[in-house]
Amino acid sequence: MHHRNAFHSAGPLLLLALFATASFGVFAQTPSATAAPPPVPLLWKVSDPDNAVYLLGSFHLLKTTDYPLSADVEVAFEDAASLVFEVEPSELTSPATMAKFRSAAGYEDGESLSTVLPADVKARLAALLSASGGSIAQMETTEPWAISLGMVMGMAQSAGFRPEQGLDNHFIRRAAEAGKPVAGLETIDAQVAAMDGTPHSEQVYSLNKLLESPQESIRELQDLHQAWRSGDIDRLDGKMRKEMQAHTPVSYRMINLDRNNAWLPAIERRLAGSNADNTLIVVGSLHLIGEDGVVEKLRAKGYRVERICSACAVARDAK
Repeated sequence: MHHRNAFHSAGPLLLLALFATASFGVFAQTPSATAAPPPVPLLWKVSDPDNAVYLLGSFHLLKTTDYPLSADVEVAFEDAASLVFEVEPSELTSPATMAKFRSAAGYEDGESLSTVLPADVKARLAALLSASGGSIAQMETTEPWAISLGMVMGMAQSAGFRPEQGLDNHFIRRAAEAGKPVAGLETIDAQVAAMDGTPHSEQVYSLNKLLESPQESIRELQDLHQAWRSGDIDRLDGKMRKEMQAHTPVSYRMINLDRNNAWLPAIERRLAGSNADNTLIVVGSLHLIGEDGVVEKLRAKGYRVERICSACAVARDAK
């Protein structure tokens, strides 16, 4: 899509912060139930003759009004003997994790922010920083992806989204309370490498789109949140996955496709053998949807795959 829609302005770092990585969450008490209708879940059940894996698409920053969750999700949680996340939860709270992000956000080979940013993008960033008392000089050692990510996190929180309310953190806490084992599909090192390895040209593209219209980016975030709440796969695929694939293809491959492929063996091991225990896997929604998503990759391997969505069935019956 070449018009200014939900991801053209914000760029792939908005995907990264909200759908494709879960590393900035913190633990907190889940909010109490509200009158808001539960989100329509992005939930699939993948089965072989012995057991099943549930795949749940997360939005990594949510609001108190996004709870309680659908009964479908609660059933999947109760049926699961263990839970799996993108990264094993203890890694997220390790003191070494933030140090790894800070190290990855720096430059090598004598580069700096000023050598990477074109003049027009540098001017936009300088204007934004000066409005809050900052300067380009303070950011010289920081790569564009990290600047974008920080901006997105700040904008999301200004719009009422909180990492502690995110679906991943909700289930990390629930698993701990229920005494259910947890694991990760990748290490924090692999996740950091995926972000840090994206080309500077694509990082600059994403930062520039974010700087051009921060307010529009907030509106786009809200639109994506609503699409997630509605369980609208086609809308999310168009506004999220296809946008990233079209405008930042190398980042798309590294952040989405390569990681999906790397996760498949670990997911299949959960289905292998005669183990009757089921697993709930909670990952960013980007990883589950579209032709490159884990759902379609597992379906292509011959597993039985069904979407679990009682609300979808009700909507079909109402037509």
